Amino acid sequence: MKRVIVDYKKLTPEILSLLVNKYPDGYDDDHIITFKNAKNETIEAVEVKTEECIYLVKVSTRLENTMLRFDEDDYEESELSEPIVDLPERTENDDEE
Repeated sequence: MKRVIVDYKKLTPEILSLLVNKYPDGYDDDHIITFKNAKNETIEAVEVKTEECIYLVKVSTRLENTMLRFDEDDYEESELSEPIVDLPERTENDDEE
């Protein structure tokens, strides 16, 4: 099975949806995998799997905030495999709908 390291900047709505579904209350230290990359840098990541691939998503504060604000309904089907540039801003009115 293919393993892919994904940085926040390369995150797609599809992968973000997998993360939010796997860690609905966020991830904690028990979920974080620590390893060395090819440059001998220490990487911390959380893991999500699909049938074809294991994604190791690098942990960061921006990842946590993005997971909290993510709503799959904000994206069209064609956008799910494209990297997220900016998430749509959510307002208090969005929660009332």
